[in-house]
Amino acid sequence: MRRIIVAFLIVAGALAWRGVGPAIAADPDPRLILAPSGVLRAGLYPGTPTSILPDAGSGEPRGVGYDLCKELARRLGVPYEPVVFAKNAEVLAAVKSGEVDVAFTNATPARARDMDFGPPYLEIELGYLVPRGSALTTPVEVDAPGLRVGVTAGSSSDATLSRDFKHAQIVRAATFDIAIEMMSAGAINAYATNKATLFEMAEKLPGSKVLEGRWGIERHAIAIPRGREQAMAFIRQFTNEVKSEGVVGAAIARAGLRGAMISAAE
Repeated sequence: MRRIIVAFLIVAGALAWRGVGPAIAADPDPRLILAPSGVLRAGLYPGTPTSILPDAGSGEPRGVGYDLCKELARRLGVPYEPVVFAKNAEVLAAVKSGEVDVAFTNATPARARDMDFGPPYLEIELGYLVPRGSALTTPVEVDAPGLRVGVTAGSSSDATLSRDFKHAQIVRAATFDIAIEMMSAGAINAYATNKATLFEMAEKLPGSKVLEGRWGIERHAIAIPRGREQAMAFIRQFTNEVKSEGVVGAAIARAGLRGAMISAAE
């Protein structure tokens, strides 16, 4: 009988310990999850104010992605390490492989299969840039026989328009600079991406214009590699705070981002 009582007490004690264990366990440190190497590596790509651009005035780069990740590193209390790739497709591959810890990019269902996204922090209209003298005036006119429409290879615009276009031919460019050269040479009749990037491209193409209207909307959010879901609560909190505190608005202004608005709070 005594042995039975002792065994019962041991089992009861083990169950009680397991029951209170999770309640008193500390939450995982987001620094260890988001920046396992000790520094926060941000995947960025040039040519668009949504990510990173040079700033000849201050010498420090500008861009919404650049500024927001710098603030994320500050709040985590870890060093900030921008990692610049030639194009966004390379950034996405780096997030998927864990080569970088975070990226600031268009959150699409296709991309969500390879990485996890926080809530959106800004929204940007998708549109078209056309060269000087173009007869095109609205987005609905672009999908027409004989027209060649440029997209960035592997981009969400590439995936969407390749699926939706019925008449126009899709022409892929590796980078924005190559797309500008293609439009200058008359190799494409229009270029499709978010309007923030199109306005930047238009400054390098005298006489070109961004068409009024849109064919879609990008919702940009923070992306992290799969397997780091324990940090998602921190990402959500950070995103909502930088929106409500004006940090996103300040980053948009410093980057000179046009055609964008801050996403609603969640």
